[in-house]
Amino acid sequence: MNELTMMQRVVVWFLPVVFAITVHEVAHGWVAKKYGDNTAFMLGRLTLNPIRHIDMVGTIILPGLLLLTGTGFIFGWAKPVPVDARNFKHPRHDMAIVALAGPMANLLMAIAWALLVRLGAIISAEYISLPLIYTGIAGISINLVLALINLLPIPPLDGSRILTGILPAKLAWQYNQLERFGFIILLVLLYTQVLGAILAYPMYVAQKVFFSIAGL
Repeated sequence: MNELTMMQRVVVWFLPVVFAITVHEVAHGWVAKKYGDNTAFMLGRLTLNPIRHIDMVGTIILPGLLLLTGTGFIFGWAKPVPVDARNFKHPRHDMAIVALAGPMANLLMAIAWALLVRLGAIISAEYISLPLIYTGIAGISINLVLALINLLPIPPLDGSRILTGILPAKLAWQYNQLERFGFIILLVLLYTQVLGAILAYPMYVAQKVFFSIAGL
């Protein structure tokens, strides 16, 4: 998207970023409700209204800065949907499924954006087709990044909840003590570009698959 102006890039990325983050959180709450926890539902968080999920730093400021600085690596987060594992019949197992729901939602959205790109490709009018194609590519990219980052086993990312459901109880408890340092670890990995290095090959493979679905 190098040929786009900065304002065009902001317009192209805005909806994909907001929906990727919003639907990710709603997926957690929706699956939690299916497993017996109504916390998110009672607090009005099972809605696609992004205003209910926006975190000023994670949804607006950080993605905006990453986009404006041209890092080529854009991600963010919303206000976490509250989940009370005490309401689950099998807390660690059910929490792992709830955690997996977020990245799975992002992968499903990536498919939807890929189909939008295909739709854009068959429309002859460029003023319609190009916005669809550019927005679809952005949608694929942001959803793949969010899915891959959240699958990392760094507390409190979704990957750590999934791993907690697999580990023996004592080891899982010890492992989750890292949660207070998780955000710092993530920022250090991002700043040192280690995060980009870790995700580079999985992202390459995932983009290849989803761009092929998009017909690119």
